[in-house]
Amino acid sequence: MNTKFTLGAAAALTAAGILGFATFGMAESDSTPAADTAVTVAADRQMTIWRDPSCGCCDAYADYMEDEGYHVTRIDDRDFGKRSVEVGVPEQGLGCHLAEVDGYYVSGLVPAEIIQRLTTERPEITGITLPGMPNNAPGMAGKSGTLKTYAFGEDGVSVYSDE
Repeated sequence: MNTKFTLGAAAALTAAGILGFATFGMAESDSTPAADTAVTVAADRQMTIWRDPSCGCCDAYADYMEDEGYHVTRIDDRDFGKRSVEVGVPEQGLGCHLAEVDGYYVSGLVPAEIIQRLTTERPEITGITLPGMPNNAPGMAGKSGTLKTYAFGEDGVSVYSDE
């Protein structure tokens, strides 16, 4: 009886060892560490938005940017207007929130293709703004018409895009 128990225990330990070794071997052969399995997002696709927590259009805009492939971090900030002016957005050009993407500030509901152009072309400016809350901007109800986006920086304010 003792021999059967010992043989059974040895067989079970051997099977467990083989299974453990096989699992260990598979983990060893997978060269991707667990920390690297998280999705890595390029800098030009990471966006932080400071917005009034009660602004529904800012949430709609953040959702729109996520649909466009951006990873958006939302920060509630009832005083985002002050923060906007501090980073250089002209007071008369404030948008409904402030965002930062790849070293640039973006004020307002700027369409994704204009932000992509900004981060690709990399002009020597601080950022761009779409003042106010135009009805045809992303995050708002309307869809037709042109949007005039302004560049701002050390050289002042100029039209960046009118499309």
